[in-house]
Amino acid sequence: MKLTRPARRASLVVHVIASAGWLGLTLGLLALGITAATSGSAVTVEASVRAMKLFADWLLLPLAFLTLLSGVLLSVGTPWGLARHRWVWTKFWLTLGTTTATVFALRPAVNSAVAAVAAGGPLPDTGDVLFGPIVSLSAYVFMTVISVLKPWGLTRRGRRLRETVAGRRAQRREEALVSPTSAA
Repeated sequence: MKLTRPARRASLVVHVIASAGWLGLTLGLLALGITAATSGSAVTVEASVRAMKLFADWLLLPLAFLTLLSGVLLSVGTPWGLARHRWVWTKFWLTLGTTTATVFALRPAVNSAVAAVAAGGPLPDTGDVLFGPIVSLSAYVFMTVISVLKPWGLTRRGRRLRETVAGRRAQRREEALVSPTSAA
């Protein structure tokens, strides 16, 4: 499936906005997590983890899924392909991994922090509010860098596809040289 130019451009805009939103949201979560982990004020800790929960519940998953879906659409609808270039393949797996970690690690950790603080206790573990945003931010920065630099070349599948296309082109050229019109 090849996307038309307007569809490709629209998909790219959606992907960049969703990705930048996810990156920015993660920076915000990290700032809130640092505030919760370093503040001596119970009110500030509670406000920070509640804000983290609000962002994690309402914004994080929609942005994660929109980034994942728009990235897959772009990869299968353009010559980059999903598994043709190592940098695209790496981004796919990192996006899938960070989305999964958001669902099964970051959100539950924030929820447990909110529950503990709302019950009047201290922040149970600073890692609950710091680890997820740090790992996510590192992954998103890395994915942004490889999106710009496009390192590593083709995958095995990409090399096979390129060889197949090159072989077909050579065969067409050969057939054109030996066509019935040139024999007359």
